[in-house]
Amino acid sequence: MYIGIAQINTTVGDLAGNRTLILNAYQALVAEGAELILFPELAICGYPPRDLLFKSRFVSDIEATLKSIAAEIGTVPAIIGTVEARSPDAAGRPFYNAAAWCENGAIQVIARKCLLPSYDVFDEDRYFEPALAPVIHEWQGKRIGITICEDIWTGPAVSSKRRYTVDPLTTLAERGIDLLLNLSASPWHDGKNEAREPLLQFAADRCNCPAVYCNAVGGNDELIFDGGSLVAHPQRGLIAGMAGFRAENRVIDIDAPSATVVSEYFNLKGNAATHAALVLGLRDYAHKSGFKKALIGLSGGIDSAVVAAIAAEAFGPENVIGIALPSAISSQHSRDDAAALAKNLGIEYHEVAIADTVNAAETALAPLFKGRKADVTEENIQARARGVLLMAMSNKFGALLLTTGNKSEIGSVGYCTLYGDMCGGLAVISDLPKMKVYALARHINLARELIPLNTIDKPPSAELRPDQKDEDSLPPYPTLDGILRLYVEEGLSSAEIIERGYDLGVVHDIIRKVDLNEYKRKQAAPGLKTTPLAFGVGRRIPIVQKYVS
Repeated sequence: MYIGIAQINTTVGDLAGNRTLILNAYQALVAEGAELILFPELAICGYPPRDLLFKSRFVSDIEATLKSIAAEIGTVPAIIGTVEARSPDAAGRPFYNAAAWCENGAIQVIARKCLLPSYDVFDEDRYFEPALAPVIHEWQGKRIGITICEDIWTGPAVSSKRRYTVDPLTTLAERGIDLLLNLSASPWHDGKNEAREPLLQFAADRCNCPAVYCNAVGGNDELIFDGGSLVAHPQRGLIAGMAGFRAENRVIDIDAPSATVVSEYFNLKGNAATHAALVLGLRDYAHKSGFKKALIGLSGGIDSAVVAAIAAEAFGPENVIGIALPSAISSQHSRDDAAALAKNLGIEYHEVAIADTVNAAETALAPLFKGRKADVTEENIQARARGVLLMAMSNKFGALLLTTGNKSEIGSVGYCTLYGDMCGGLAVISDLPKMKVYALARHINLARELIPLNTIDKPPSAELRPDQKDEDSLPPYPTLDGILRLYVEEGLSSAEIIERGYDLGVVHDIIRKVDLNEYKRKQAAPGLKTTPLAFGVGRRIPIVQKYVS
């Protein structure tokens, strides 16, 4: 049997554009000989639609779009992710997360999602009512089980399975099926790829039939969907794996006795996956928002260098503007490194000195500050002067300003300036720990030196006061990243972290900084999620709270 997998890149709310993507993929896969075609979860409206679902016409427009798509579907069925409205008189949530079996010009069957994730970045229980059991559709003598994303995340290695009292895979296995389909919109984070293949293999083994998984691809807001659709067989294991971080349509013969079809981009791991994810996430965030150009403040440091390299790949170097904003304190080597980076990347480059802007602010404030010692206030004036100038250039050039802070500093401990280096429309690496930034820089340089080696090797510094080094204010980055991973991502207490061998005073200082800087995080630009727990929609800590762990 020839299964078509349409791994498409949809945009949230673009019903007309998504309709075109769906029909183009359908026609291409039919032409290649597909006998049945599978699309991602919520393909018609894009994932996640969030509170767009509460707009008065949104779901009715989705249903009208589905009907218009179904009218174009011929004898080859298409199973398409959609939203189904429930009766207004029915108790519970107003909608179903659904899959529509379209065939011969009409919607033949609607399958509904059973397990609704409400953890991390997911809040499906806010909108959808769960189905009591998965649908089995009989077609051409085969019993086909239809599941949607979370419905198959019930394997023994999946921690989230404990959140549910039903198991769709067990129901399907007990009733008996010949083919398992899964429509998915599964956001990527580091380590996710390693979990999916055994997950789908467990589903195939559990139901004793081939399992076909079609995942969404592309960036929508903070989330990055990596595709990586695959097919698992209970006897033959992996029989197909599609590209990661790029759209792809492919026809898979699930009955072929031995053939395995795997894209060269399937199951990217480590720095290669992170690099591909950030390029895709940035490109889609910008282009789906209408931006054609990017603007970056280049400090000569590692963070802005990595962001610039990613931007050059996402936008094309001709569409990236790098701006150095030296102060009276800026070192010559930082200016040289910024210029060298821009030349290596082939991006537009300018220098705009901030000394006059800083002097004007300090002069205006001098009467109020008379008799007070210089402190972090004056340092922040420099950062905020840069922010003002960069935002002006962003306005004038119509370019998306990219913030360059990493998870260790800007995200976690607030080592950043509100309305200064936090200015911008997207925080590209805000979910990358500092040591991961260094690793990614070396990965970017594998083919040739794009990021100057001096930028990678020199001690990092904000350069807001003479001879300043980051480690004047922070512990060494390997130590900092280790503490942050345990506290932020794993939720351990200070005592538990100290038991892992970290210094008591350092642990308490870092935890205090993390807790105090919640207000900064709430005002930060959205950032691309790359770790299991990012400082974004998946983390909901009160700003004003007194609990100390």
